[in-house]
Amino acid sequence: MEIFKYLENYDYEQVVFCQDKQSGLKAIIAIHDTTLGPALGGTRMWTYASEEAAIEDALRLAKGMTYKNAAAGLNLGGGKTVIIGDPRKDKNEEMFRAFGRYIQGLNGRYITAEDVGTTVADMDLIHEETDYVTGISPAFGSSGNPSPVTAYGVYRGMKAAAKEAFGTDSLEGKTIAIQGVGNVAYTLCQYLHEEGAQLIVTDINKEAVNRAVEDFDAKAVDPNEIYGVECDIYAPCALGATINDETIPQLKAKVIAGSANNQLKDTRHGDIIHEMGIVYAPDYVINAGGVINVADELYGYNRERAMKKVEMIYNTIEKIIEISKRDSIPTYVAADRMAEERIERVRNSRSQFLQNGHHILSRRRSR
Repeated sequence: MEIFKYLENYDYEQVVFCQDKQSGLKAIIAIHDTTLGPALGGTRMWTYASEEAAIEDALRLAKGMTYKNAAAGLNLGGGKTVIIGDPRKDKNEEMFRAFGRYIQGLNGRYITAEDVGTTVADMDLIHEETDYVTGISPAFGSSGNPSPVTAYGVYRGMKAAAKEAFGTDSLEGKTIAIQGVGNVAYTLCQYLHEEGAQLIVTDINKEAVNRAVEDFDAKAVDPNEIYGVECDIYAPCALGATINDETIPQLKAKVIAGSANNQLKDTRHGDIIHEMGIVYAPDYVINAGGVINVADELYGYNRERAMKKVEMIYNTIEKIIEISKRDSIPTYVAADRMAEERIERVRNSRSQFLQNGHHILSRRRSR
């Protein structure tokens, strides 16, 4: 992997390799862009097949956070950390405290949070060494479990997408197929059930399915059947890449709106569903409730304020649909364009400010 060539091609700012022999820490911090503010992104712990795979994942995820934070209207850039190791057996206090010291050494350029393979308890250990961490225990003034807030954002974004497809944002009587019934999706089911939607659910975890059936009168189907069910809305809330060559011909939904990351297996699949007339709520926009919530901790957490910001996901999805129609482009392209334009405006504004300051200084020196 030609690391500097990759960084240059995709305009990354910094990659930090962190090693602590005593604790076994092997971490990679990737900072993609800090134009809008310090980079915020979670710490993922995973058993990567190789160091190169870990680097690629950190870089990919960091860039994704730049777009997510920009589209969410946050004054934050994008970054991500991956720790190489098995989260079930390789964790220890020394590892996360050592990692916290590395974050502290970046002096606020990067702020971390919980992600796949890490927990609130891990964030608390990082917090022993640095304040540049969110998603810590409520005892420290944190927002706690972000799943319910993420679910609320998905619910709001789904209503906005439904309004475009059906002429109303009411989900009463709509049939919604939900793939995966984890923490986020369970709360989403609760919102949908309360509004009067009919739910079809699936998950490899039978207990999660049975819970949804019992609590929300949902219909259960086999994981492979969820794509082809008769429904109004398909909500991918588990694995990524479920919108692909095999599943697209099966889809009967008019809307795709769910909490999963990287829902499109390839960008061309976004083009295909756009041509089919399916309204797609871009994943990193609709599932941004969690990051909006933890970002509020940076101001001294206020749940009411955070929830009002999450509610605005509805408006963001509306704006993306408007751009999509105006420019005749798929919504995933419209979302990227909206994020990129915001970053570029701030970058140009800052450049102009610095340029003006340089001219003023030059005039003073010439006197």
